[in-house]
Amino acid sequence: MKQTKRIKSIRNIGIIAHIDAGKTTVTERILYYTGKSYKMGEVHDGEAVMDWMADEQERGITITSAVTACNWKDYEIHLIDTPGHVDFTIEVERSLRVLDGAVGVFCAVGGVEPQSETVWRQADKYHVPKIAFINKLDRIGADFFETVSMMKKRLNANPLILQIPVGLSDSFAGVIDLLRMQQIMWDDDTLGAAFSYGDIDPEYADSAAEYRERLIETVAETDDEIMEAYLSESDVPTDKLLSAIRTGVARLDLVPVLCGSALKNKGIQPLLDNICDFLPSPVDVPPIEGSNPATGEIIKCYSDENAPLAALIFKVAMMEGRKMSFARIYSGKMKAGEDVFNTSLNKREKLSRILKIHANKRERIDTALAGDIVGIVGLKDSSTGDTLCAEKSAVMLERIDFYEPVISVAIEPKTHSDQEKIEQVLDKFKAEDPTLRIKIDEDTGQTILSGMGELHLEIIISRMRREFNTNVNVGKPQVVYRETIETQSEAAATFDKEVAGQNHFAEVRLRLSPLDRGKGVRFRSEAKPETVPENYIPAVEKGVMDSLSSGCLMGYPVVDVEAVLTGGSHKESLGSNLAYTVCATIACNEAISNGTPYLLDPVMEVEIFVPEQFVGDVIGDLNSRKGKIESIDSRTGVQIIKATVPLANMFGYSTPLRSATQGRGTFSMKFSHFDRC
Repeated sequence: MKQTKRIKSIRNIGIIAHIDAGKTTVTERILYYTGKSYKMGEVHDGEAVMDWMADEQERGITITSAVTACNWKDYEIHLIDTPGHVDFTIEVERSLRVLDGAVGVFCAVGGVEPQSETVWRQADKYHVPKIAFINKLDRIGADFFETVSMMKKRLNANPLILQIPVGLSDSFAGVIDLLRMQQIMWDDDTLGAAFSYGDIDPEYADSAAEYRERLIETVAETDDEIMEAYLSESDVPTDKLLSAIRTGVARLDLVPVLCGSALKNKGIQPLLDNICDFLPSPVDVPPIEGSNPATGEIIKCYSDENAPLAALIFKVAMMEGRKMSFARIYSGKMKAGEDVFNTSLNKREKLSRILKIHANKRERIDTALAGDIVGIVGLKDSSTGDTLCAEKSAVMLERIDFYEPVISVAIEPKTHSDQEKIEQVLDKFKAEDPTLRIKIDEDTGQTILSGMGELHLEIIISRMRREFNTNVNVGKPQVVYRETIETQSEAAATFDKEVAGQNHFAEVRLRLSPLDRGKGVRFRSEAKPETVPENYIPAVEKGVMDSLSSGCLMGYPVVDVEAVLTGGSHKESLGSNLAYTVCATIACNEAISNGTPYLLDPVMEVEIFVPEQFVGDVIGDLNSRKGKIESIDSRTGVQIIKATVPLANMFGYSTPLRSATQGRGTFSMKFSHFDRC
């Protein structure tokens, strides 16, 4: 019973938003008001507790998702503060994979910005219930209701307004709680720690009554009992309303909307109350499903400490030179010093230490239970996306999707001592960051780093110098292109050679066909067993995939093609996996050459905020970069230009944009699609 009560009081939540919407500031206030930290760290001063990396403090942005735990009233909140910059989207993706709820923070001036849409869709992908917090109501140009309207249009959400602001911009003073029909005001002398509930000011009474009516109407659409009360015009008890909202949020039918100004210390305590009231505990969400690695049978992992262990590693980080694995425990329990089974690697690993995490500080614990998010030291080979479980009750949880890099730089060590360290350092980064790709250029001997954007690679190189004292020369950023074919083509190859004193024979016939853009790579076999025995089909597939990893034009991966094994031949006792793999690679290389190959350019979706008088200059500049203008929207004081532009033409764009707009233009961009060069 004790365990059930504990797990019902846990909230595993993430703070998600566009860059500069105020996520870290909201998190810092949460830590202060829950007593987790004794002072508020400000992002602009480089003192935020959750932005503990030197690069984060210098740049005033979040780079890596930081985990912490705090208590509010009778609830235990495990919180992950995620980055808002598109280059670090993987940090959001893998955090949302293990969370039960999320708080989307929106800037009341900027509204729903591009990365807000991206992270919201990521949360939808993992069916994560959400609360919205509209921040920065103290800023000039803040518009609470316009931001709610944008949530409907851009996010396809069903916002449920639970609070409305008292004043806006300079006059923002507090909020009105529409559930309890009271006004909440904060005491500035106590840094917002003291606040009081009182009667609603007469000038806001009509507005509060109108939005209270809308609140009940919105909830009634998702709950039959509330609908009956609403239609009969009888009072709806607050506890019934709370219960209906909680159910609607868990089903993703409703998104409660709260408001405030984190920087001015207003709105955080009611946000904490609503997190506890409406976001689900681990037992309120459906049990996560995994599969039996031997039989493929579906296994449900219930949030119960007495069930077999099932945990997912969602992040690996190097902290003070040691490998730290962050894991979400879905069922069962972990004990320090015990062995666990890694299903992904099919091997045992030792839990040397289990740690409760607070940003970059750690507290040792002996046991972690279902519902916990913890750090683990001692897992030598485990990596992001691996499943940890009990060996006798093996289960494989769904892995995390990773993104393909779009930009590369060449690096080379400056000194001999750097040369000795570079490989080891890059291996550590690769273990931390699944979106980072590292390869050695055989022609030049240079190391090629590929990542999600200029900032991503800039941070990696900065960390190499700062954390590992490894200095490198860096080349100009290069676009990571893709290759594909225009026409269907066929090719055949024969492999008949003696290797290591043994004869090997294989003959393979392949057909390559172009697919629609974004369809990836497919392989299938139409060959009859008498031409290519079934046990050699995987070897043929491996040869094809090896060939497609490096095209014939410039060595970039080949995408959007289907490879079909149409036939071949074999000789009894001479067939081998080696022969069929090599043969398939030769045939596939020839088929690519015969299929009229061409390059694909990564195209970025760009959103630019510019004052009205500079729109013409910015559009002219975009046209010169081969950009396509998708739309131009007006918002108070600014025009928002949406365009698609080849990535190769967007390097260093911030400087010409600032020049063209007297420093007042800003932009964000994210990968959209690949298109013909």
